[in-house]
Amino acid sequence: MKDIVLKKFEEVFGDAEGVKVFFAPGRVNLIGEHTDYNGGHVFPCALTIGTYGVARVREDRKLRFFSMNFERLGIIESSLEELKPSKEAGWTNYPKGVMWAFGEKGYQVPAGMDILLNGNIPNGSGLSSSASVEVVVGAMLREFFGFQVGNQDLALIGQFAENNFNGVNCGIMDQFAIAMGKKDHAIFLDTADLSYTYAPVKMAGAKIVIACSNKKRGLGDSKYNERRSECETALAELQKVVEIGGLGDLSEEQFEEYKSAIKDPVRIRRAKHAVYENQRTIKAVEALKANDIAQFGQMMNASHVSLRDDYEVTGIELDTLVEEAWKVEGVIGSRMTGAGFGGCTVSIVEDGAIDAFIKQVGEAYRAKIGYAADFYVVEIGDGPCIL
Repeated sequence: MKDIVLKKFEEVFGDAEGVKVFFAPGRVNLIGEHTDYNGGHVFPCALTIGTYGVARVREDRKLRFFSMNFERLGIIESSLEELKPSKEAGWTNYPKGVMWAFGEKGYQVPAGMDILLNGNIPNGSGLSSSASVEVVVGAMLREFFGFQVGNQDLALIGQFAENNFNGVNCGIMDQFAIAMGKKDHAIFLDTADLSYTYAPVKMAGAKIVIACSNKKRGLGDSKYNERRSECETALAELQKVVEIGGLGDLSEEQFEEYKSAIKDPVRIRRAKHAVYENQRTIKAVEALKANDIAQFGQMMNASHVSLRDDYEVTGIELDTLVEEAWKVEGVIGSRMTGAGFGGCTVSIVEDGAIDAFIKQVGEAYRAKIGYAADFYVVEIGDGPCIL
């Protein structure tokens, strides 16, 4: 891939003088969905697919962007004077947002850049292509301009850009999982205080399979912000009767004791998901550490049911993929992953069942939904790097 992106850079920008090549992974969350902005735990891992970037510094303040994923758009020009979000800027709002966020944190980008990106994460799939772009651009700025920021800072700056420049109220998980990825490990992250541990993901005789529903969705205009706001209201209602900083502070028993403080049945279900999903994630990681992959799979299944019934973020596409997966022998667990409303499912499938899984689930999905899903057998990879 390095040679491919270098060759394309030369073709697009005339030469490849002074360039460096970078990579940042995508991520998948194994369990712990919609808990990250509720002060709960998540359990994501970085993938070996992601975003490749080629960049160099210019002598002026001009910014030139090119994406191999949106070739028909050609070179999109801007400048360091124009670090404002706009509809016309399209995908370049993500790299520009990171440059703006570095400036807001006291790291002014001093010179323009030529940047080419090529992602092999399916767009809009829920595997965090936007966060991957943010982290790869952050790694470029750090390298070229000598900014003293660690990988955790790259995650926080990426999240800051997404929240304040691109207007998506995301939690920290996506950027954190990408910036802090470690091969063959998932990250058990407490989003309330960013304390984390790496847990080895040993799945002897099984693999992670991602099914992409191919239903396109935009996070900012989905119901994501609505769910977040429902949880914030529920939290404020609970805080009148119990001292908590986030929904993740409650055990299931405490939630059942205090839930009558929430004045709306819909908000009760939303908050219930946040509380129960957080506890499920803690138990799932304990099961994995005890080498009980079957228990981990059951927690994944229960997570999907909660996302479907209490949080209502799945939809017919994701439900079809998961419910068909549950019928296949050799599937240890399956659930939607990401924000929902389209995107992907993640399944743990025994090696001998992978072909049957792809065939059976794929055929049932096409028959019901009317178009195909895509399947990816993935491995857990490292965080961002210079190639």
